[in-house]
Amino acid sequence: MHLILPFLSSLLFVTGLLLIKRTANDGVRSLTTLFLSNVFCGLLFSALWMLGGEPVKPGLLWQPAVLACLYLLGLSLTFIAVQRGDVSLATPVFGIKVVFVPLLLAWVWAEPLPTTLWIAAGLAFCGIATIQGTGQGTRRHVWFTLSLATAAAAMYATFDVLVQRWSPVWGTGRLLPLVFWTVALGSLFLVPRVQWEKLRRPRIAGLLFPGAGCIALQSLGIVFTLAMFGDATRVNIVFALRGLWGVLLAWAVARTWGGAEAELSGRQIGQRALGAVMLTAAVTLALASES
Repeated sequence: MHLILPFLSSLLFVTGLLLIKRTANDGVRSLTTLFLSNVFCGLLFSALWMLGGEPVKPGLLWQPAVLACLYLLGLSLTFIAVQRGDVSLATPVFGIKVVFVPLLLAWVWAEPLPTTLWIAAGLAFCGIATIQGTGQGTRRHVWFTLSLATAAAAMYATFDVLVQRWSPVWGTGRLLPLVFWTVALGSLFLVPRVQWEKLRRPRIAGLLFPGAGCIALQSLGIVFTLAMFGDATRVNIVFALRGLWGVLLAWAVARTWGGAEAELSGRQIGQRALGAVMLTAAVTLALASES
């Protein structure tokens, strides 16, 4: 049942990115989006303090600081990748995290994983690669988006594994609020770079505020699940469905409001459908390995 949250988070993630992508077309820069999303995260994660936990140990405060830096780097790279590239290209590539996570768990912490989970991670990677192979644009454009999305996935994978490892020492109600209060405080340095005049425009605010809110909510869903239940590999395999939603929703939005995804050929649509089938099979295997 705890995998419901990453499933919902996969939908929130793509919805948020699509809204943010549309504001980028109106000249909203990634620093403005980053600031708003981080403030929302700081507010949302404050509610977890009521869950309680161990007394705060000053000697361990470096741990939430490290997690905050990883999150900020990952989210910054995510927004740049999406605003400079295509949502339907970048989103599946973020899912390469499903390979990074088990590698970190198995090689760094020697945590054994069932064979079915390795197969599921491999299937998810193949599905992501199949969808990514339908990217449009120049080779330089595609590789720029690919590189940023891969780097963001590496930051998120390290973040997820460390949350799973460090949460038991702190308690969910202590580690996560401290992490995202640090994220929000660090974002104060962005205040001079925020495009306040853009935020005062009703059309932009009507897209950017819900978009940043969706990103903050999906962060809450994923990070809370990892801190409470661990199970980083299965959580990320289910969360990899965002690659499927990224393709389908981006195509639907482009058909309605315009965009590069509306020009996909029949071959590209078929290739993305094949990738979606692989992702679905990976999630099914991940769920079956839990029983």
